[in-house]
Amino acid sequence: MTKMTSAYANKLLKRLEEDKAYWRNIEAESYVYTAATDEEPLIPEYDYSEVAGKIDDIDEKICTIKHAINLANATNVIVVNGKEMSIDTVLVRMAQLNKRKYVLDDMRKRQPKTRLATSLSTLKKGVAEYRYTNYDIGLVKNEYERIDAEIAQMQLQLDKYNQTFEFDVKI
Repeated sequence: MTKMTSAYANKLLKRLEEDKAYWRNIEAESYVYTAATDEEPLIPEYDYSEVAGKIDDIDEKICTIKHAINLANATNVIVVNGKEMSIDTVLVRMAQLNKRKYVLDDMRKRQPKTRLATSLSTLKKGVAEYRYTNYDIGLVKNEYERIDAEIAQMQLQLDKYNQTFEFDVKI
């Protein structure tokens, strides 16, 4: 049983993925070879059982670590803006808010009235077309800033949790 933080666990996962890529690369370059019929073949060293075993061991460690992270995220809470939230809920909420922030960012950048590019139908009519905003730009800007601040607060609490909270991993 090993104690680790989420930050350390994620670094370990990255290292394991790099190790797995190393073994997959060895496999990809070694499990077949090409030789001309009139030459002595240069057969690469390759042991399927060894390589497959290494990849399976790494995959098992990855599953174990990710499961431990998921358990910790589902069972531990942090306080964000005076409200208790599980870590997994914070992650889902941050994703939702980031999507909303993206939409609001587009809306807050629009001008109240914009002339549209000339199209074939516009040329036929001889009349310019305009696009108008149908919302209070000030309200959208305020909402954007509120959501941005909420995301920042969540991220600060999440970073603190990831760096300090330890959980057990059976590796």
